[in-house]
Amino acid sequence: MTQSLQKLFTFAEFLDFLATQPENIRYELHDGYIIQMPPPFGKHEEIVAFLTMILGYECLRLKLNYGIPKTATVKPEKKMSGYYPDVLLINFSNLDNEPLWEKQSILSQPDSIPLVIEVVSTNWRDDYHKKLADYEEMGIPEYWIVDYTALGSKELIGDPKQPTITIYSLSDEGEYRSKLFRGDDRIESPTFLDLNLTVAQIFSARY
Repeated sequence: MTQSLQKLFTFAEFLDFLATQPENIRYELHDGYIIQMPPPFGKHEEIVAFLTMILGYECLRLKLNYGIPKTATVKPEKKMSGYYPDVLLINFSNLDNEPLWEKQSILSQPDSIPLVIEVVSTNWRDDYHKKLADYEEMGIPEYWIVDYTALGSKELIGDPKQPTITIYSLSDEGEYRSKLFRGDDRIESPTFLDLNLTVAQIFSARY
């Protein structure tokens, strides 16, 4: 379960708080509340590592000026929130336009963030609701929710529930459109159009 510190913090106060905490404990800021994130399960980390490897390779193969940082904060503008996505693709070409990047590795512009991936754990409602709304409002072009234990509601992932990857892509109207993938479905990514990868491969973390 996530734990919340019951006091409203500004984003600057959140950064000051992080500076006093051990590095092995992860926190996010949700509308002014500092949330202690649960430690990830081993399977969660396998999937994160696998996706990082595969997408990093695709960036090199396609000669995209993109990369995947170890740690970076996504900050929705005009909100007291800050998130640490499980996989964050950054556009090196736009980092000069990010005022907080050089000293604090903080991103707030959609041109800097082609793709965000959240691998679902116990706090699945944040991924499917809060973060989805904020990433959409920011204008991040592509957002994956990797729900390998089918924690999402039946309304979100279907009935009966089964492990699902939902890919949200930003429409011309600035709204996310979603598509669900399961089993041997091949992933369809607007960022990586030629990606030859199935849901089963992602969930097994084996190519």
